[in-house]
Amino acid sequence: MLNEIPVVRPETPLLDQINNPADLKQLRLDQLPRLAEELRVFLLYAVGQTGGHLGAGLGVVELTIALHYVFNTPEDKLVWDVGHQAYPHKILTGRRDQMLSMRQAGGLTAFPSRGESEFDAFGVGHSSTSISAALGMMVAARLQNQDHHSIAVIGDGAMTAGMAFEALNHAGHLDDNILVILNDNNMSISNNIGGLSSYFARMWASKPYNFIRTGGKRILAKIPPASKAIHRAEEYMKGMVSPGTLFEEIGFNYIGLIDGHNTSGLVEILSNIKTLRGPQLLHIVTQKGKGYSASENDPFGMHAMSKIDASKKTVSRDSGAENFASAGSESKTFAPEKKSAVSYSQVFGNWLCELASQDQLVVGVTPAMGEGSGMQDFSQQYPDRFHDVAIAEQHAVTFAAGMACDGLKPVVAIYSTFLQRAYDQLIHDVALQNLNVLFAIDRAGLVGEDGPTHAGSFDLSYLRCIPNMLVMTPSDENETHKLLSTGYHHQGPAAVRYPRGKGPGVAVEHSLEPVPIGKGVVRRRGKSVAILGFGSMVGPALKAADSLNATVVDMRFVKPLDENLIGDMAAEHQLIVTIEENAVKGGAGSAVNEFLLQANYQIPVLNLGLPDEFLEHGKVPEMLSAIKLDSDSIVAAIKKKLKDCKIQSEAV
Repeated sequence: MLNEIPVVRPETPLLDQINNPADLKQLRLDQLPRLAEELRVFLLYAVGQTGGHLGAGLGVVELTIALHYVFNTPEDKLVWDVGHQAYPHKILTGRRDQMLSMRQAGGLTAFPSRGESEFDAFGVGHSSTSISAALGMMVAARLQNQDHHSIAVIGDGAMTAGMAFEALNHAGHLDDNILVILNDNNMSISNNIGGLSSYFARMWASKPYNFIRTGGKRILAKIPPASKAIHRAEEYMKGMVSPGTLFEEIGFNYIGLIDGHNTSGLVEILSNIKTLRGPQLLHIVTQKGKGYSASENDPFGMHAMSKIDASKKTVSRDSGAENFASAGSESKTFAPEKKSAVSYSQVFGNWLCELASQDQLVVGVTPAMGEGSGMQDFSQQYPDRFHDVAIAEQHAVTFAAGMACDGLKPVVAIYSTFLQRAYDQLIHDVALQNLNVLFAIDRAGLVGEDGPTHAGSFDLSYLRCIPNMLVMTPSDENETHKLLSTGYHHQGPAAVRYPRGKGPGVAVEHSLEPVPIGKGVVRRRGKSVAILGFGSMVGPALKAADSLNATVVDMRFVKPLDENLIGDMAAEHQLIVTIEENAVKGGAGSAVNEFLLQANYQIPVLNLGLPDEFLEHGKVPEMLSAIKLDSDSIVAAIKKKLKDCKIQSEAV
C-alpha cells in the first residue's frame, strides 16, 4: 500500500520490458503480480506529474494486464467505457514513455482515441457506449467473415444508463460472441467475494460445465419438458448465489462474482471464456483507487487529481470534467489546494441553496453530475429535493419535465457535452410543452485538458434553434447569479451556460431578482467598432477594446437578442464584431447576422468564435491563443477586417 505519490520516476524493470501486448505475453504467469505492482506505482507517478483520472485506473490494473495477456489485441477489439480507467491500457500498449505528456497540448489524450493508437478500438469520453460499440464491431466482423473477439469493459455506474441495457438486450437477441465485463467497484457488494461465489463463477466459466450446458440443452431440446426443467434449475441455482439472473434472462451467460485483483484468477477465467460461444457477461469486483491509501479512503474525491507540487509534496483534487470531488478525508501527506476565487460551479451551488431557502418548489436534478456541478451543499441541506438519477441524461430531462407538469420548478445541472445526449428529450419533452425547467449548463466552451469529448462547443448553436428556449451567457460570477435567477423566474424553458473553472473574481450580489429579459449591457463606449461579447469572451473583448477604443457590449442573451441595442450599435459604428466561445457556425454571431440581414442594416460584420473543427486538449489560454481568440489576436483580426473593408477608423 502506497501512502505517497512518487515525485521521482520509480524503478520498474519488468514494466520497462513491455512495449506492447506481445511483450506482455512473453512473461510467465507468476510474474504478472509483480508487473501489476510496478504498473500501479508508475501510474501514480505519471498522474502525479500530469494530473488526470486516477482512481479508476488504479482499480483495473490487474484486469488490464489479464485482458492483454489472454486476448490478441488489437485484432481482438477492446472497448473501455468512458475511458477514465484506460491509463494502464495506454501504458501497456506502447505509450508508457509518453505518459508525462498526458492532457498537454500535442501529448496523449485523456481518453482512448482511435487516432492515437490502433489499440484504442473506440474513441470514448461519454459513458455507457462501450457495449453498443463492441456489439457493432462484432456484427462488422461477422459480416466480413472475420474471427476476433469483441470485449466491452463497463463500470457499475455506467451500467445505470438505459443505453447500456438497450445494447445488452440487442446483444442477447443477436446471440453471437461478445464479452461484457462489468467492473463493479461498489464496496457494498465486496463481501460477496467469498469461497462459494468464486467457486461457482469458476465453474460457470469452465469448459466441462459449458460443454454439458450447451450440449445437454441441444439433446434435451427434443424433450421440451426436460429442457425446461434443466433451464429452470440452472436459473434458480445461479439466482441463489449471484445477481446474474437478469443478464441470463436477456440472453447472456453470467459469470461472477470474481475478484478483480487476482491476476492469475482473471487469466484463468478469461482463457476459459475465450473458448465459449455466445454472449458472456463477466462480473468482477474491484476497489477504486487500489494500492494508494488516499484514493482507497476517498474514491470520489480522488477520482481525478491535479499535478502534485514536488517541492511541497501536495496534491489537489482536480476540478475537471466529471470530477466527483467530495468533502471526504485527505491523507496527512496530501492536502487539497486552497483556492482564492470561487468557480462557476460553486456560484451555481450557492445560488441554488439560496433559492431553495426561499422557494419550496425548487428541486435539483442531475445525471451523476451533482458534486462536479457544485450541488454538495444543496444535496445535504435539501435531500428530499435533490435527485441524482445516475448516468441517464435522457431520463433526467424527462423526469424534470414531469415534475414541471405538476407545478414543481426543477433545475437541471448538467455539463454542456452531456446535454447533447438528451437533445430529443429537451425538444419534445420540455420545449414543445413550454415547461418551466431551468438548465444550468456547466463546462460550456473549451474545457482544456479533457479535450474534444468534453468540450461544450455547440450548446449555443443547438439551443437557439429550439422554439420557446431562453438562452443566456453570463460573463462573470455576478452575472451568472443574476441570469440563473432570471431563468428560474421565466415562464418556460431556460438555459444558462457558463464555463469550467473560476471566474474573473467579480463579487456576487446575493439577490434573487431577475434582470430584464433580452437586454444587453454596454460595458465600454468607444468609436467605429462595436464588439458584441457573449459570456466568457466579454473579458477578452474588453481588453482588446482598450487598444482599439472600441465599444463593448455584454449581450447576456443569445435568445432573445437585444435587437434594439444591436440596431443602435449598427447605426453608431462602422463595424460589428461578435465573439463567443462556441462554434461560429450557427452560434450567437450567426443570430446577430440573421437580425442585421432581416433588418436591412448595411454594415460589415466579423464573427469570431470556435473554428469548424474538433480542438484537441491543452491549456485553455493556449488553446484560445491557437485559435486566435485571445485579446491580441482579436485586435489583429479587427484591424485586418477594417483594412479589408477600407474603413478609416478613429479607433486605430
